[in-house]
Amino acid sequence: MSGGACRDRSGEAWSQAAVQLIAEAAERTVEELASAARTIRDLLDPEGAQERFLARLEKRVFRTWRDADGARHAKIVFDDEGDAFFAAVFDAALRPRRGGPRFVDSEEKARADALIDDPRTNDQLAYDLFLDILRAGVLADAESVFGTRQAGVRLVQVVGADGTPAPVAHTEDGLVAVPAGFVAQRMCETGAVSVTVDSFGNPLDVGREHRLFTPKQRIALALRDGGCMWRGCDRPASYCEAHHIDEWSADGGRTDIDRGILLCRFHHMSLHHNGWRITRDGKDDFVLHHPSGDHYVLRRRAVLGYAWTGIHPPPQRFHPMVA
Repeated sequence: MSGGACRDRSGEAWSQAAVQLIAEAAERTVEELASAARTIRDLLDPEGAQERFLARLEKRVFRTWRDADGARHAKIVFDDEGDAFFAAVFDAALRPRRGGPRFVDSEEKARADALIDDPRTNDQLAYDLFLDILRAGVLADAESVFGTRQAGVRLVQVVGADGTPAPVAHTEDGLVAVPAGFVAQRMCETGAVSVTVDSFGNPLDVGREHRLFTPKQRIALALRDGGCMWRGCDRPASYCEAHHIDEWSADGGRTDIDRGILLCRFHHMSLHHNGWRITRDGKDDFVLHHPSGDHYVLRRRAVLGYAWTGIHPPPQRFHPMVA
């Protein structure tokens, strides 16, 4: 957490962040801890975040060469923007192979089924997709590659009640921290959507009584949950489906943000077909209930906890596990 590049002079802030990360080590995966540590570092050291972003931009590389048999090889080193965009493009095209949403229209379902049944390996599909992207760029016909699900990168930046934006933002998928300058650049090209939330990231005044979650509600769930909320799952938001924790017909369940949660396709199916259920008391934590009676608190990504609540004072992180 420390380093010569850090301009924040508050040793207390760095010490507090380190103590919290150490405390969370037993509850988080190594990947989650690393992501949270990088986000905290960038929040405390926004100038350093900008420098690191620009340094990775300078190191971007695309190089090709031929081996002794004449086959061409390639090496790519991405900068942050290229990394996020590349991941979004390939995830959008290959999502059915990787456990993406199953609630799609008939045309998209047919495309998904065809991709799942395709005899090519994932690496071969990725290669063919790369060439399709090049061809689509030349032909200006991206729809022939991606269909109705156009790839893109959505960024989330917290703006305080006084209108001051946070010094760093994060990508909706992957929860990768990016500097504010990058956000401003992207806003010039794509615009922005405002979502009002409370201090814990719970969206306010966006719930509507519809059977299916609206696109705006879906955005709000992604902001709050960051991806699949099942214990130990790392699937990003774009791979997830919105689950109603209340049955629509039997219990009068409403399609409101507070009664919805993001789950990847596999865990959504596991919940519906294996006797699991999820409950929530008001805006408290979601609780996952096993058919045996055991239950577990579902906690969103560590990065989001720090993004919404900061590290002063430390937010409540853990809840007793009930056997």
